[in-house]
Amino acid sequence: MKRILTGVKPTGIAHLGNYFGAIKPAIELSKNSDYECYYFIADYHALTTVQNQEELFEYTYHIACTWLACGLDPNKVVLYKQSDVPQTFELSTILSNFTPKGLMNRAHAYKAKVEANEEAGEDKDYGINMGLYCYPILMTADILLLGADFVPVGIDQKQHIEIARDVASYFNRKYGNTFSLPEELISENVGALVGLDGRKMSKSYGNVIPIFADEAKLKKLVNRIVTDSTAPDEPKSLDNTIYKLYKLFGTEEQAKAFAQKLQKGISWGEAKAELFNLMNAYLSPMREKYNYLQQHREIVDEILRNGAQKARELAKQTIKNVRKAIGVVEVE
Repeated sequence: MKRILTGVKPTGIAHLGNYFGAIKPAIELSKNSDYECYYFIADYHALTTVQNQEELFEYTYHIACTWLACGLDPNKVVLYKQSDVPQTFELSTILSNFTPKGLMNRAHAYKAKVEANEEAGEDKDYGINMGLYCYPILMTADILLLGADFVPVGIDQKQHIEIARDVASYFNRKYGNTFSLPEELISENVGALVGLDGRKMSKSYGNVIPIFADEAKLKKLVNRIVTDSTAPDEPKSLDNTIYKLYKLFGTEEQAKAFAQKLQKGISWGEAKAELFNLMNAYLSPMREKYNYLQQHREIVDEILRNGAQKARELAKQTIKNVRKAIGVVEVE
């Protein structure tokens, strides 16, 4: 059985782009009996940007409740918090000694910050903390610690897996075959979800639809979707945000019927109403479960506690092997 590992940073409120781009595909993957899945909340990774105690605390519960409300089965997936597996940080320290600085200089996130600073006329390292700079090493530790075979990532994160393979190879060449080399798992079918203004759905654009927005807010957001000036009785092109969203929530038959209505000519108001009804019917059960879990966090705590215990069992063995390889004396 191959092991899959994926982590999510608790840095904000999950939206539909997160759901269709990462959460739903990962949950579908967990239903495959060929895989053993470990999914974690990367709370220490979040410290590069979230440095408010209350925010980190609440975002962590938000992500845990989101995964569970969206259908993750804790009996099939090991769900845990990164901070509950201390071996991660020991391994990160060890691996930092086998990671060339030049490799970190080429990491996309660091390079992007440097380039932005230079364009703004700032010192190239302005506002960059060591957490951001060493981020790929900590991610490598997450992956290698549990012996992940595959790591689901977006195409923009492929470099992180390449770095993990490089670091594992450096260590293996020095001390023998200690780590297996992970591979990225990239879904070719997941494109960028469009937001309210037709651009990619992103918090930075302010065009997102939160997964668990209440019914009234969801309706307001759907009504804010930007459309063209086509008259109500004129045929509508299918290259519009309303139809693109409708296809994600509806069945093939529903999407086909909706497309016919658009091409015959209905008002954008009617189209938005149909989209809202479909979305609300899809999201309501998840919203109810999410709200229930938020009100009963002891359920979430128990799931995370059990997940951490299972993750630590693997982690302890990895650290034992690594310590032996590098020559650390263990005193019982």
